[in-house]
Amino acid sequence: MTKREKEWAKHCAETDPHMFYNSQTWLNKRAEVLALDKYECQTCRNKYHRFRPATTVHHVNHLKARPELALETWYHDPATHEEKRNLISLCHDCHEEAHGWRKKEQGEPLTEERWD
Repeated sequence: MTKREKEWAKHCAETDPHMFYNSQTWLNKRAEVLALDKYECQTCRNKYHRFRPATTVHHVNHLKARPELALETWYHDPATHEEKRNLISLCHDCHEEAHGWRKKEQGEPLTEERWD
């Protein structure tokens, strides 16, 4: 990620995350990650050993918390000194579960990433 992209991502995280998620830069990165994961939900594949189509790309290090990693597929984990995935493909249900957006008794997700 360039310095300019990092500054832009930080600005978006602080002011308007919707602008980030609708940008061509993010849409290109999103397409790249989905292709890398063969459009399969990585949680379902690894946890349940089944195929579910991925519909979204999740930031392991959330945009607001780590905007400098917003467009990075991998990151260095200082605790384990390993390279880990920062962007992973998930199905809708696993993405909502990862954020805790939907409780079973609620119908509508509570998300900044909603693309109206």
